Amino acid sequence: MKKLKKNIASSILRAINSAFAGADTPSEAEIVSMLEYPPDETMGDLAFPCFKLSRALRKAPPVIAAEVAKAFECDGVEKCEVAGGYLNFRISNSYYAALAPRIIAEGGEYGRSHVGDGKTVVLDYSAPNICKPFHIGHLASTVIGHSLKMIHAFSGYNCVGINHLGDWGTQFGKQILAYKLWGDKETVERGGVDELVRLYVKFHAEAENDDSLNTRAREEFTKLEHGDEENTALWRWFVKISLDECNRTYDKLGITFDSYAGESFYTDKMPEQVEKLKESGLLKVDNGASIVDLSEYNMPPCLILKSDGSTLYPTRDIAAAVYRDRTYHFDKCIYVTASQQCLHFAQWFKVVELMGYDFYDKLVHVPYGMVSIDGAKLATRTGNVILIRDLIDAAVEKVAAVIDEKNPDLENREQVAQDVGVGAIVFHYLLNSRIKDTNFIMDDALSFDGSTGPYAQYTYARTCSLIEKAGDIKNANVTVTEPSEAALMKTLSRFEEVVDAALRDYEPSTITRYIIDVCVAFNRFYQDCKILGAENDDVRASRVSLVKATNTVLANALPLICMKTPKKI
Repeated sequence: MKKLKKNIASSILRAINSAFAGADTPSEAEIVSMLEYPPDETMGDLAFPCFKLSRALRKAPPVIAAEVAKAFECDGVEKCEVAGGYLNFRISNSYYAALAPRIIAEGGEYGRSHVGDGKTVVLDYSAPNICKPFHIGHLASTVIGHSLKMIHAFSGYNCVGINHLGDWGTQFGKQILAYKLWGDKETVERGGVDELVRLYVKFHAEAENDDSLNTRAREEFTKLEHGDEENTALWRWFVKISLDECNRTYDKLGITFDSYAGESFYTDKMPEQVEKLKESGLLKVDNGASIVDLSEYNMPPCLILKSDGSTLYPTRDIAAAVYRDRTYHFDKCIYVTASQQCLHFAQWFKVVELMGYDFYDKLVHVPYGMVSIDGAKLATRTGNVILIRDLIDAAVEKVAAVIDEKNPDLENREQVAQDVGVGAIVFHYLLNSRIKDTNFIMDDALSFDGSTGPYAQYTYARTCSLIEKAGDIKNANVTVTEPSEAALMKTLSRFEEVVDAALRDYEPSTITRYIIDVCVAFNRFYQDCKILGAENDDVRASRVSLVKATNTVLANALPLICMKTPKKI
């Protein structure tokens, strides 16, 4: 459809120039951007609003539409009709019929724009805090970030996925102090992250009544920053325990990273940036702390150093950005974090610009909405979390029960249950716009009814089954005659545009919702049209080609949102 839209835009432009010679006309690209899909299929397949041309052409929109319609001709367009100030286009069935073989022939290449060829994008996502459990609050950054990585890779980019672990900061002073006061090695070895969390929660409960614990915790972190052997050994031990737990979850999600360089990695790289800030005259001392004044840009000051000389998040982020530019020479560096951090990123992005780094405009913050549990904010210190491992186990168990009931002889039962269970959770998270707040309800995440991951994966498995049963059918002469056939092909034709939109807006839900559109269109076609039992071999072969085209699109689309593609369920 992307190519056809360009052809239609070119034809509209020719018609405008013919009907309104000498007028100030829009560009072909502007016309493409104005084309839209009508909300009602009875109105046509594409529509062009003439309202924006009214001032330039000095005519009323209905008059413009009528004049352009008279001079409009374009291959692939069956009808061009005037509806008030709109031009409605009906795409010919022959166009859709020709599209199916092209989709099948292109296979894994169908939908790729290659806009990222020769370019590198660095993606910073997931980034759980060490010594804390991997809970649903981390899932959003993890699956949104990995989906964006897959979308960029599909579009030709060389992608570098970085897990910027939260392995540094005052919280580790709290963890170290809690261990020294109430922990022991044997219990931590046995309990892992769960025991570290118990100690962390206990620290905050005790600190409510004894504020001196917070002072002692800051002292423990300062000792860690200065290389104290005991604290460094404890910190490294805590990091290993935490990473082992995280990697078990990443394995289940099918997510890998190219780098695990966390905040601590940049400890020896921060002094250079602090010195550069001093030399440039940007760093000022305010109440003992070192800041960059951003009042000129309507932002609070950006804190670089605490009064005791300890670093803060902006210091580490600036050092990390400089390192990544020098190491990866990125064309974009994307940060996927909660929307509460928008000011933080706006501040240090501006500081990077003021420091004179030419990559400042390649830094992109991709925020997402808050996650709560039944309306209550997530908080490790109070224990108000749902662990990802528990959620995955519950989903896999539910899928396994369904398989035992409906397909007990299924091969690779455990793997399919894992793929579909994890898929249900991921799909649930990526179905809505990333910026929307999420009130997490376990039953909703594990529901398999309606617009869900299992529905999408089952539809893909259905296409695989039909293709297998159809056998070897080659060189089919595809015809599109039934409304549900045309509706399916119209949906499949939008795939490249959908990928472009997801890439442009950093919005995986664009892909997720499109997958549902494909599944709905295919299942309607499956219900309306006999496929393997069609009235003759030609119709059978034609409809199997539509199945293959659907299979190709789903096989390309599902991995873009971190979904597996089991062929049997």
